[in-house]
Amino acid sequence: MKVLLLKDPKEDDRGQDPYIRLSHPEGYGGLIFTSPRAVEAVELCLEKDNKTEVWEKSLREKWNAKSVYVVGNATASLVNKIGLDTEGENCGNAEKLAEYICSRESSALPLLFPCGTLKGEILPKMLKDKGIPMESITVYQKIPHPGIQANLNSYYSQQGVPASITFFSPSGLTHSLKHIQELSGDSIDQIKFAAIGPTTARALAAQGLPVSCTAESPTPRALAAGIRTALQPHSC
Repeated sequence: MKVLLLKDPKEDDRGQDPYIRLSHPEGYGGLIFTSPRAVEAVELCLEKDNKTEVWEKSLREKWNAKSVYVVGNATASLVNKIGLDTEGENCGNAEKLAEYICSRESSALPLLFPCGTLKGEILPKMLKDKGIPMESITVYQKIPHPGIQANLNSYYSQQGVPASITFFSPSGLTHSLKHIQELSGDSIDQIKFAAIGPTTARALAAQGLPVSCTAESPTPRALAAGIRTALQPHSC
């Protein structure tokens, strides 16, 4: 589990307040959001010093005149709540969204990409390879939930070794794997590991863990279907 932290508004990758970039849509070809956390961080930024009024009166309309690309319906829903129209949400993951952007984007202006400190590199690399300019801005960071070890201990003591464990991000794996390995012991081979998407699946494989299923799309329905199949006898 992750805790959202808005980065110090006095300092980001280029020493600017994130709001400064959000307040100059004329300098960008559009926006990219690949996680709900990024949208929440931007919303917190807008709420600082009563900047929401400026956003609603003018900035929102100017950004809506541009493309706003998102990954997944959950992210799209949050972007819609701050008044922006979205596209690309059905792509399912950052790699497919990058392909979608590359097939459509022709602006010479860079796309603004609010992201976390541990953003994936697939989307930036694919856009760079296609000559599509993009400007990343760090708006949040991920940290482990302080109760993660105690919560895992409690689960294992009451329920035993789980039949399946699902990871929703590489950082979630990083912060919990050691505890899971210690608690599971030799029984870890019995666990079916599931991933919300290909990036997380690659992180699991990099740790030497077998990936029993990867959700076809980042939705509860697709994930449940994948886990159900993985848990059937003789599935792999």
